[in-house]
Amino acid sequence: MSGRLEGKVAVVTGGSSGIGLATVKRFIEEGATVVIGDLDEARGTEVANRTGATFVRCDVTSKDDVDELFATAKRVHGSVDIAFNNAGISPPEDDSILDTDLEAWRKVQEVNLTSVYLCCKAALPYMLEQGKGSIINTASFVAVMGAATSQISYSASKGGVLSMSRELGVQFAREGVRVNALCPGPVNTPLLQELFAKDPERAQRRLIHVPVGRFAEPVEIANAVLFLASDESSFITANTFLVDGGISGAYVTPL
Repeated sequence: MSGRLEGKVAVVTGGSSGIGLATVKRFIEEGATVVIGDLDEARGTEVANRTGATFVRCDVTSKDDVDELFATAKRVHGSVDIAFNNAGISPPEDDSILDTDLEAWRKVQEVNLTSVYLCCKAALPYMLEQGKGSIINTASFVAVMGAATSQISYSASKGGVLSMSRELGVQFAREGVRVNALCPGPVNTPLLQELFAKDPERAQRRLIHVPVGRFAEPVEIANAVLFLASDESSFITANTFLVDGGISGAYVTPL
């Protein structure tokens, strides 16, 4: 099957690496016009040149930047059909609540949670005017269960994303706009690779809980985003969409 997003305009935040980049590629393969919002101007420009996407430098914690990102999609390409609100961070200073200071807490909430609020707030008027749209917000499996390695700010932010997505999905369902929370398990991204390099023991504690015995590849998560963005998921909204290799369903994992 191909052309599942033919004629649709998608905005992807954090689209220059990891899950975001894999999703940009899959969206384009399926016919979408993609606008990337990212803080990394050099990388974002390179990805846009390579893929044919439009790049907009965007600090997702800035309302002005986010508003301009979605306005650009509408102005340049004519619509906003899909919003994949994916940008996020997981800094090393985010650990146990006993060790994580207020500055780190606030930074993670701004990037991971407030940014999703801003993106939804910016995207929804365009979608409501059109009478259709799909919003996919990146939460995490830690939004539905405790993490094996504590990241108090990250876990709390992703729980907020999940709750907000549910509420928006219910609120706007009859107006043609679907909102779902994507909840990936651990993914083989630069963030995870950095964790392996810095703290292999901590990374291994994550892997042992994955029943399939490995981390996800970014394209596997991108395929789930593609499904939620496409009309194939037309009856799915306010959903907790887990793509976690069985973590949330396991009591123990096989040896």
